[in-house]
Amino acid sequence: MGGTPPLPAHFLPFHLMEDLLAARLQMAFSLGFHIVFAVIGMAMPLLMAISHWKNLRTGQRVYLDLTKAWSRGVAIFFATGAVSGTALSFELGLLWPGFMLHAGPIIGMPFSWEGTAFFIEAIALGMFLYGWNRMGAWAHWGVGVLVGVSGVLSGIFVVCANAWMNSPAGFDWVNGQAVNVDPWAAMFNPAWKAQTLHMAISAFQATGFGVAGVHAFMLLRRPSAFHREAFKIALFVGAVAALIQPLSGDFLAKDTAVRQPIKLAAMEAHFETAARAPLMLGGIPDAATESVRYGIKVPGLLSILAHWDLNEPVKGLRDFPRDLWPPLKPVHFGFQIMVACGTAMAGIAALYLLFLAVPRLHRFVMHRRFLTLCALAAPLGFIAVEAGWTVTETGRQPWILYGVLKTADAVTPMPGLVVPFLVFTSVYLVLAVVVAWLLTRHIRNVERDYPSARGEA
Repeated sequence: MGGTPPLPAHFLPFHLMEDLLAARLQMAFSLGFHIVFAVIGMAMPLLMAISHWKNLRTGQRVYLDLTKAWSRGVAIFFATGAVSGTALSFELGLLWPGFMLHAGPIIGMPFSWEGTAFFIEAIALGMFLYGWNRMGAWAHWGVGVLVGVSGVLSGIFVVCANAWMNSPAGFDWVNGQAVNVDPWAAMFNPAWKAQTLHMAISAFQATGFGVAGVHAFMLLRRPSAFHREAFKIALFVGAVAALIQPLSGDFLAKDTAVRQPIKLAAMEAHFETAARAPLMLGGIPDAATESVRYGIKVPGLLSILAHWDLNEPVKGLRDFPRDLWPPLKPVHFGFQIMVACGTAMAGIAALYLLFLAVPRLHRFVMHRRFLTLCALAAPLGFIAVEAGWTVTETGRQPWILYGVLKTADAVTPMPGLVVPFLVFTSVYLVLAVVVAWLLTRHIRNVERDYPSARGEA
């Protein structure tokens, strides 16, 4: 008894970090992990349906092999996404009871619709995987299309809920309570179109480039009809999405300028309200000195991108109280990374479509340098998705429900949140290793299981 004084609280494991920070990091890690499988689940079935359609139209074995190989990949990603998505739904209630108390009755509809779409997707995927030679060929293809449609709808419904967090609607906030609730107005809030469009296109862009990159790598090792056709299908889907994406990004940026001007200011590290506002390329923002080092300013371009008017002022961070500023570096860097990755993919996409459009350039599609470029570009779409979600979520801080409810007021009062953060992080890391092993094993077995991957007809 006596002698040795107790350790200060900050030396104890449960106080390694603040509970609010631990809760936010757990959600960030969970969402960052899940989003990869969500976007693949939205887009991969389209690739599968295209190859299946080509098989039914041409009768070529290579497309049948490709469809079966991709369907196995879809199954792996679907199972992992189901696990991580279920964990996320529990985390919302356990970590953020203050948010769910108010949000549940208002925004429950898109979550229930997402659950319905998820169940339809699960049933359709099971029918597709076990329906070979058990149903009509075109009916079987239709089931595969249903997998893709339900996957896209599932993603759209979830993004509708996130859009509501960025643009609250469908209720009146009176004395800390939501009244006059309108679930339809909440779901189809003013931001839902811009966010769902941008996210859906991102899914096809990331998945298209990711799958094309894997098959480009395999082509560099051993050319085959299987990987050649897979590469062409996937890259075409990714290329079309990459060239459309800047339009949806512009739409979302203009919506953000109106509804969340402080987020736009943080994205651009824009401190002072001004007409002919410059667009910032790169740079390291410093909130203390309200300056940006090493950035390149493009005069007037931010005003044009935000308002289509060179003389329209763009609000700067100085127009808002300091305690409402989001963390500048993560938001600014995330936006710059997203734009850089998107620009690189758009350049590759334009090059690919040029090769397809000009007959004398067709041979360059399978040129080793272009295949190498595509293989190196494989992760760019997923990096852009992660960076984009960092901007979306971090840029809304300190609000969990923009302008209505702060994140600090929504977190659970339960202490020691560092423990579930470490547990969930460990589980996700183990799950990532398992998925990587399964996919690597599947890719290695392609040549064993499918004749066209061995260079056979």
